[in-house]
Amino acid sequence: MKKMFGFLGIIVLITIMGFVFVSCDKDTKCDFCNEKSCKCAFESSSGIEMRWVSAGTFTMGPDIWNDEATVQVSFSKGFYMSKFLVTQELYEAVMEANPSNFLTGAEEGEVQERRPVETVNWYHAIAFCNRLSILEGLTPVYTIDGISNTNADAWLHSEVPTGNNSTWNAVTPNWNADGYRLPTDAQWEYAAKGGNGSPGNFTYSGSNDIDDVAWYSGNSGSKTHEVGLKAPNRLGIYDMSGNVWEWCWDRYANYPGGPVTDYYGAAAGADRVLRGGGWINSAEGAQSGGRGYGSPDSWGNSIGFRLVRP
Repeated sequence: MKKMFGFLGIIVLITIMGFVFVSCDKDTKCDFCNEKSCKCAFESSSGIEMRWVSAGTFTMGPDIWNDEATVQVSFSKGFYMSKFLVTQELYEAVMEANPSNFLTGAEEGEVQERRPVETVNWYHAIAFCNRLSILEGLTPVYTIDGISNTNADAWLHSEVPTGNNSTWNAVTPNWNADGYRLPTDAQWEYAAKGGNGSPGNFTYSGSNDIDDVAWYSGNSGSKTHEVGLKAPNRLGIYDMSGNVWEWCWDRYANYPGGPVTDYYGAAAGADRVLRGGGWINSAEGAQSGGRGYGSPDSWGNSIGFRLVRP
């Protein structure tokens, strides 16, 4: 039986390391360009589209379900976040498996392979990040005792624990690595709310009208949907509200008691943070300020993830 969580092909040949930069689209109100460079977006050598989130400060919280506190969080440097959730197509290309529940044919013109991957636990998500990093010639972020960070096959889907695993729980991150990783809890909310100063600060990511931006119980038809069909938020990022919950790096805990900079989460805690709500949840579940949580071996057909890079 699938575990419940807290609240409620062949890969494209990768031969080029680094970025393929994309010119700014002023229609998306991208304001991070200057005369010398344009960092609004890039497409990785494996075709992953990412959006720039500039450094800045915002008010994190309140967590509408679990913690009424707020905290000022600052970022000393910006980061890239994937424009879309990790899709079934991408996951299968990288991990040589597709564990998703929603594998049936497309409805109303949607492409099944473009639906978000789901039925993945937190271990699957960090393994995906490391394997993709190695395949692209980047430095993996996560180190787990006894597992090679140079052998991509050590991180295949088939090698990932399906039960709670103390060795994987002791994973250590290298925040200076240039590889892919999960967003921190703070990065996720910062991006969902629109970045520096939380411009707009809508109830949902990009709008106060949930139907504009999210698939949830009121409109999903009890299934996931192809990524990018709803409107993006201010940063050009899609589906941060609804469709599937998103794993974050952080251990679940109360917010810090005072202002923090480059916050990477609590030092201890058994559960990991989930964000954004899913197709199965009510509108409340899709609010940008809400957090779910789950054991790192939890999985279900409304849990997926997205990527971050420095």
